Amino acid sequence: MLMRRGLIALAGIFGALGVATAAMASHGEEVRNLAAISSMALAHAPVLLIIGLVGRGRVLTGAGLILAAGCVIFVADLAMRQWTASPLFPGAAPIGGGGMILGWLGIVSAAVSKAIVHD
Repeated sequence: MLMRRGLIALAGIFGALGVATAAMASHGEEVRNLAAISSMALAHAPVLLIIGLVGRGRVLTGAGLILAAGCVIFVADLAMRQWTASPLFPGAAPIGGGGMILGWLGIVSAAVSKAIVHD
């Protein structure tokens, strides 16, 4: 239950961050990273919210946590590049992106395992 509430909280943070960075991107000159932050945050916020609210099972919850971690790393790396002109840490973007890909594949795995067990 605590992990699911954490996913819901992250969904809210990503939603707010996505809207804020979209607004910043509409008023600036160097906006590539801001637009990417907004896209990633707004794309993943609803998924994390749904998993947090109605997701069942360890596989789906684990997929949500991996997806959230990947998104946090990726977005934090873009934010660091935007405001400090340096990465979060070497390789942060591909690690975060890889985490998001694994999270999405984990969702596939949860769907397949549920179909095999319950259908």
